[in-house]
Amino acid sequence: MRAAMAAPILAVENLSLHQGEGLLFENLSLFVGEDDRMALIGRNGAGKTSLLKLLAGTIEPDAGRRTIQPGRRVVLLPQDPPVQGHATLLDFALSGPDAPARHEVEAIADQLGLDLNTPAATASGGERRRASLARALASSPDLLLLDEPTNHLDLEAIDWLEAWLARYAGAFIVISHDRAFLTRLTKACLWLDRGQLRRQEVGFGGFEAWTEAVYAEETRAAEKLDSKLRLELHWLQRGVTARRRRNQGRLAKLQDMRAQRKAMIGGPGVAKLGLATDDAKSKMVIEAEAISKSFADRAILKDFSIRIQRGDRIGIVGRNGAGKTTLLRLLTGELEPDSGSVRRAQTLTGVTIDQQRRLMEPDKRVRDILADGGDWVTVRGERKHIQGYLKDFLFAPGIVDARIGTFSGGERSRLLLAREFARESNLLVLDEPTNDLDLETLDLLQEVIADYEGTVLIVSHDRDFLDRTTTMAIGLDGSGKADIVAGGFRELEEARRARAAQTSHSGPKAPARERPASGPIRKLSFKDQHDLDKLPQTIASLEQAIAKTEQQLADPALYGQFPARFASLTAELTDLRTKLESAEMRWLEVAEKAEALAT
Repeated sequence: MRAAMAAPILAVENLSLHQGEGLLFENLSLFVGEDDRMALIGRNGAGKTSLLKLLAGTIEPDAGRRTIQPGRRVVLLPQDPPVQGHATLLDFALSGPDAPARHEVEAIADQLGLDLNTPAATASGGERRRASLARALASSPDLLLLDEPTNHLDLEAIDWLEAWLARYAGAFIVISHDRAFLTRLTKACLWLDRGQLRRQEVGFGGFEAWTEAVYAEETRAAEKLDSKLRLELHWLQRGVTARRRRNQGRLAKLQDMRAQRKAMIGGPGVAKLGLATDDAKSKMVIEAEAISKSFADRAILKDFSIRIQRGDRIGIVGRNGAGKTTLLRLLTGELEPDSGSVRRAQTLTGVTIDQQRRLMEPDKRVRDILADGGDWVTVRGERKHIQGYLKDFLFAPGIVDARIGTFSGGERSRLLLAREFARESNLLVLDEPTNDLDLETLDLLQEVIADYEGTVLIVSHDRDFLDRTTTMAIGLDGSGKADIVAGGFRELEEARRARAAQTSHSGPKAPARERPASGPIRKLSFKDQHDLDKLPQTIASLEQAIAKTEQQLADPALYGQFPARFASLTAELTDLRTKLESAEMRWLEVAEKAEALAT
């Protein structure tokens, strides 16, 4: 933590907070300066949301002091926007004594594609989130406290929010499960762990290396403790470290699976996958042939074909309303296409975990949810003791008799995952599975997906999660078209960039004699054309440099043994990501110009 800081925006000293009979944290101190951009990280239930509320002043601590510099404004973006009781989203956005100016709210809502006249009672999660963002960002905050700001947002809205925060002159603290979002924006990390708040002046890109060093130091200290006590205190640290090491092998396996799939797919944007061998046909799980689906006059899918094999991990990407959930329902048989056909394996048995997760009864115990009140749970045909299974999902074994009502929203989501993954199935359908999960649970979810022997269909806006889990990605653009590539979100974006560049070069050109004699010649400027041609190579080089730097930072020994090198690499990573974002924004700008000129 910084020893001195002139005139911080906000300071808290010796905060303590109890939750029920337990202590979330005590003697917690934090100083927030004008240029701070911090990720607040911790397990579900550690008290991250409570800490943000304390900083915002919406709840009071049991002990400690909170101080705000006079004239400074602190604004909280809550995880669950309180829109109830308001007639429309506009009424919500303009409510309260500190309401922002109407024209500012309307300007941001317009950029987010939000209709503020939407009734609050019927607004979707994404609409409520956009309204809350419009209210918070239009309030001219000096310090923004963001609790899962990307939840329920599609990729376009996340990109917009990233660009807004990159330009924002104030400070922010953000809780998020979106690794790509955190990596691009943060310059420091706050780690809330077992009631203690640690601060490190590195962006999220260096978080794992830092925590590995902390865990290693604690493990060395624990060697002096009684072995039983050591097991109780450090099972989580050892589990996390082992998991990360195992994931290196899983990522290599994923790359092999992607390479196999790439050999079976045509060029970028070709939806139909060719399967020539009898062995491949015997592995067929779902086969869609030329399916189309429309609602009213709007086409969701047009002439879409795909063949999905046993073991495939399919990621489905697109903005809100593009048809992602509709495609899931078509593939699983919940919805019939207007034309075309979908064939499924007769032995297909699916488990669906969707974004409308049922709230479990608060009075029930953990053992009631997982084992019908007993001590043993059947996990896909294999009996496991409930305490051992709980450890697999990052729960302390002693919580078997805890009531669900004492759990945080993220812990309930994790418990629901544990219950659903125990069921016998050969098809997993995950609709926005990452919402409300902490980063450690996301690591666990990636591991479970990698070890799952069946087929997985995933709808997600989490770019990093898709890059770590999927063998194929389907991109929907909302007009009925679909792109299919081997890989994850990054490969999908690369394929789209390559196709747009190819279109700008090979598009039909009118003969010179057909141009009006007095009209201007419509073409890109020399600089625009140069950038359109060269930026894809620049972007690829920057992505390779980022991957190389991230790999070096992933070395657990780096932070402890070579702190100067660690700091240098972290600064280099931040600079590379800034350059990549600038290059991508410039390429998109000239690609849109080229596309407009070609029409």
